[in-house]
Amino acid sequence: MAFFKEELSKIKSFIFDVDGVISHNVLSLSPDGDPVRTSNMKDGYAIMYAIRSGYPIGIITGGKTQDTKGRLDRLGITQVYMGTLDKVPCLYDFLKKNNLIADQVLYMGDDIPDYNVMTKVGLPVCPNDAAPEIKEISAYISHLNGGEGCVRDVIEQVMRAQGKWCHPEEINWSSF
Repeated sequence: MAFFKEELSKIKSFIFDVDGVISHNVLSLSPDGDPVRTSNMKDGYAIMYAIRSGYPIGIITGGKTQDTKGRLDRLGITQVYMGTLDKVPCLYDFLKKNNLIADQVLYMGDDIPDYNVMTKVGLPVCPNDAAPEIKEISAYISHLNGGEGCVRDVIEQVMRAQGKWCHPEEINWSSF
């Protein structure tokens, strides 16, 4: 793979796992036994900004709680694949729906269920606290842990490399 910073210019889309990437690893369980997830607000802002800037964003996760789906809906993510064990078919569906090729996708995962799909995309990346096997195949390891800003880190890097990251004085905050 080419130098990481050079690869950023090719990215047209982002796909993220949820647990350990958008959210912290499970901290506790609800009374119903579902994981209680926490997420980083700066990650959420970066996701919304990327969507409004024209980047398709997808989620491929083994999780399937309605709380997670509600959060993703509020962020504006419409391409969500939940409760999936084999993530590769979801990737191919996402590519087809968005008229993309795999080399144009940045995928951020953190654990073994992400391994196969990460080997199929142009830019596999992971949070700092990812499993060793995932770190080995990642072109970039964020300095931030899952749920602590790693999503913002990679979105901002891609958009800055492409000259699309925001200029605060130009943003119409009421549109968010």
